[in-house]
Amino acid sequence: MTIASLLSSIDGKPGRTELAHAGEWMQGRTLYGGASALIAFTMAQRAFPDLPPLRAAQVGFVAPVGTDIELSAEIVRQGRNVTQVRSEIRSGGSVALTAFWLFANGREPNAVRQADAPADWPGPPEDSAAAMQGQGPAFIQNNFDIRFGQSKEGDHGATIRRWARLTEDHDLDPVSKLVLMGDVMPPGAMRIMRRMGPISSINWSFNVLDPESRSRDGWYLAENASQHADLGYSSERLRMWDADGKQVLEGLQCVAVFG
Repeated sequence: MTIASLLSSIDGKPGRTELAHAGEWMQGRTLYGGASALIAFTMAQRAFPDLPPLRAAQVGFVAPVGTDIELSAEIVRQGRNVTQVRSEIRSGGSVALTAFWLFANGREPNAVRQADAPADWPGPPEDSAAAMQGQGPAFIQNNFDIRFGQSKEGDHGATIRRWARLTEDHDLDPVSKLVLMGDVMPPGAMRIMRRMGPISSINWSFNVLDPESRSRDGWYLAENASQHADLGYSSERLRMWDADGKQVLEGLQCVAVFG
């Protein structure tokens, strides 16, 4: 089911809405984090259609997001180049997701530095073997192509790296695709868990390095790496590169590790 159908009821006006076909994007009892973040982002876009490109975001996954929700969006501050917008999803009368979006026009650069190339480049996605076939949540099986982005041999520590693309283009703008796909990988802490147990994303902060990214054939290399894990939580670094090795997204996430 296309993501467009999930977003079709969002008209930019605050209030209650029911998400059509949300079952295609559920992860347990809540929407997949990338889908719920995209709903909040789409609300901001449609409430204020003349916004400049998205440059950064802070998303708080507060509670499960279901099919019957309330949406709101407000401009917190609007300057000459930068507009900051807050949007929220409420479910069952309580906040389920809160997001702070930073939209900004480009300016003549006073500093230029390209992101470092990824270490151990896995080669093109076309040459990589399929991954997660018949595994993982239904939304992964129904909506994504996943391929290995690191060798099966060797010790990769607490890092998970996979090629990913949407099985349908979904007629999304480039940034909406990054929001939808940026949280698709499980946390790197899964590689070092002593016993199996549930995990849950608590927040997600990210910077958009290329708001016009249109990677070849829709492929992006997504990486989640635990930088520190202890006492039931993992600090994760999330990154995405296009098919040519250009980094397009840089993020940070706190993940609860149960069990």
